[in-house]
Amino acid sequence: MNPEYTVVINGKPQGPYSLADLKDLNIKPNTFIRKPGMDDYKEAHAISELRELLGFKYQKTAPQYFAAFDQRLLASVIDHFLIFAIYSIVILLSFIFIEGKDQRIMAYLIPFPSVFIFKLIYGSFAEASAAQATIGKKLLNIKVTDLEGTRISFGRSLARNLSKILSVIPVFFGYLYSFLNKKNQCWHDIAADTLVIKDRLI
Repeated sequence: MNPEYTVVINGKPQGPYSLADLKDLNIKPNTFIRKPGMDDYKEAHAISELRELLGFKYQKTAPQYFAAFDQRLLASVIDHFLIFAIYSIVILLSFIFIEGKDQRIMAYLIPFPSVFIFKLIYGSFAEASAAQATIGKKLLNIKVTDLEGTRISFGRSLARNLSKILSVIPVFFGYLYSFLNKKNQCWHDIAADTLVIKDRLI
């Protein structure tokens, strides 16, 4: 069995160790361990094979790292860019079958509100999915969770996205409020009891 686990012992990374080697170490549930493919160290109880090997139970821990405003803004820009790109392609293709300037203008304007409806539905499903994130959020390595860091239901995700109107109405102050909140929550996050988190400090 190839050694692959690095263990923090007395504050210093040691190893690598194989999975079998870990049995002989004084591994506790909160011992920090890392293996290839992991972005950062995790506590032993958070690694499935170690729970099985050492008989630990998974312990829920409150999220520690929260997505900053600039990360959330960039993720939103990416999502809107992709949606508008799809919308533009559909409109351009429709011009093949529509003749006349007036008809083309109507074809462009009438479905425009559907962009925002699609964003609402897509965001609600994506953030309630196993990925817990839209494409933009996945690219930025951030995701939406409840206050304990676990996946939210579709109902809560929908409520969160609908509540964004609360953050928009006061001249977007609901978004800027994240600078005043220790967990970087916007008003719609507070309304839905959600967080936008990242796995580690960047």
